[in-house]
Order: sequence, then C-alpha cells, then structure tokens
Amino acid sequence: MHYQLKQNHVIVTPDILFDDCYGKYAIPAINVFTLEQVSGVFRGANRSASPVIIQTTPVARDYAGPEVLLGMVAAAAEAYPDVVYALHLDHGNETHIAAALQAGGYTSVMIDASHDPITENIHRTRAVTEAAHEKNVFVEAELGILSGVEDDLMVDVASSRYTRPEDAAYFVEQTQCDSLAVAVGTSHGAYKFSGDQGIRFDILAAIQQRLPGFPLVLHGGSSINADELARINRAGGRLAQGSRGVSDDEIKRAIGLGICKVNVATDLRVLWTRVHREFFVQQPEQFDPIVPGKVYIEAVERLCVDKFEKLGSAGRARTFLQAAGR
Repeated sequence: MHYQLKQNHVIVTPDILFDDCYGKYAIPAINVFTLEQVSGVFRGANRSASPVIIQTTPVARDYAGPEVLLGMVAAAAEAYPDVVYALHLDHGNETHIAAALQAGGYTSVMIDASHDPITENIHRTRAVTEAAHEKNVFVEAELGILSGVEDDLMVDVASSRYTRPEDAAYFVEQTQCDSLAVAVGTSHGAYKFSGDQGIRFDILAAIQQRLPGFPLVLHGGSSINADELARINRAGGRLAQGSRGVSDDEIKRAIGLGICKVNVATDLRVLWTRVHREFFVQQPEQFDPIVPGKVYIEAVERLCVDKFEKLGSAGRARTFLQAAGR
C-alpha cells in the first residue's frame, strides 16, 4: 500500500514488509501496553535495525487511553527515527476498528470474527475490509479459533479449531482481506504446548498450497522461556510449569510455509513479572517504580533483539529506509 514519512520517522502498511519477507524471514508483531514496553521495543528495533509491527489491543487502548497510547508510540518513533514500523490494531471488532479508522494513525487493523460461522465471518470481514481500504489501511482477518487467554479473551481447548485449508482460499477471495491469521496449533497465553503437541505443519502447508504467496499470520508466537517461569516461582509466583511455547525451529519452518508475521505478547508479560518479582524480593526497601521500570526496559530491549535475530528480521530495516529515501 504505502510508506508514510511523518516528520522524522517511517511508518508503513504491512504489505510493504510482507512483500520483502515472504519465505525468507518474519516480521515481529509485538503487543504493547505501557511506556516501558514501547520504549524497550523501539530500542530493540533500533539496535537490531529490524522492522517491527507495533500492536495495540482494545484492552490496551482502554487501559492507557488511545491518545496516550498512540502518543507514546509516536514519541518513541521520533526518538528512534530509523525504526521502520507499522501500527496495528490487534483483535478488534467493528466498533474498535471504526474508532481507530476515524482517529487515524493506524496502518493496519485486525477484524477478529473467527468465533462466528464462516459465512458471518466473511460478511463481517468484508465490510471491515471495504471501510479500511478506503483509508489505505491494511486488514488482517482470522479463520479458525485459537485456545488460551489474551486480555479479556478466553477460549478453552475444546472450543478451539484448526483452520480448514479448503476454506482458506475461498475466505480470502470473498473478503479481500490482506493477510490471514491461521489456527495451526498455537494458543494465546503462557500455556501453549504440552507433551508432543506442536504446530500442525501439515495444515499450514496445505493452506500455503491453496494461497501461494499470500501472507499468513501466526498468533500465539511467544516462546515462553521455562527458566523465566522458574525464576518467577522462586520469587514467590505460582505459574504452572511443564508447558512450552513455540520453538525457534518451529518458527523457522513456519516462515518457509508462508508465515510472514509472528505475534508476541506473553513473553513480554512473563518478563515483566519476573523482573518485578525478583526486584522487590531482592530489594524490599524499594518503592520507586522508575527503578524496576528501567530494568524492565533494558530487559525488553534484549528480548526483542533476540526475537529479531531468530525471526531473521535483524538488519532488514535498511532496505525499507532506502526505499523511503532515507
């Protein structure tokens, strides 16, 4: 769709990123709620020269207020003008999306009608796509249902279902959406896989075969470091052990099967919990939020640098900066 040069920074629609990354690397899409997360993600993207998709959910917008939340993102982009980014509304409904389109600022929105029957999902997604495309805004849709917990969304395993490959091409044709989030075994939240469970690469390959070259999205892409969970519990937490997130090898294989965007949210939450639990256990006399806040910003930066390297996006921002005339 387009590049936007806003004063000193470069904001793009995701198709610009996906056209370059397809089959080679994936774009990290990171959910942010707080100043510390916004700062850490931009610092990491700047350090790695990685493009990034900044994601805000309706819950994040309610928590901080849309003006404050987007103001923090814009300020971070000004502070780090070499960061190439898209701004995405994650898991929105029609009301959320209408508000985002009216206010402006977003280059991408997601309509999540995946819990509806496919005919209703198509109807709702097509209406959103038409409205968003009038404003040159990219649209992500979802087909299939992920289990797990994210913000105020909770789906049990029994209610989840895989994306049917035979439905995928028809859905995209009917809705004219620009990317498709698929349910191939991942889930939202800290407890993704157990035992031999993992990504259903047979389903993902079948979807790619029916939608060659079309950008697919992996929700629930956090890795969930077991050591982080153990450290949280040693510092007084009670998080369940024994499950795992998405491995680096799975991500690499998924990229080759059309995954262009990998959503990361839980890893930042787990990291926040570990940093703050350990900090106040080790320094119980402290009460200044700025002190652990600085620790968390630095930890988010390191986490993002690691993610960008593993997704293969590190160093790729230079291509887009040159194309934008920077």
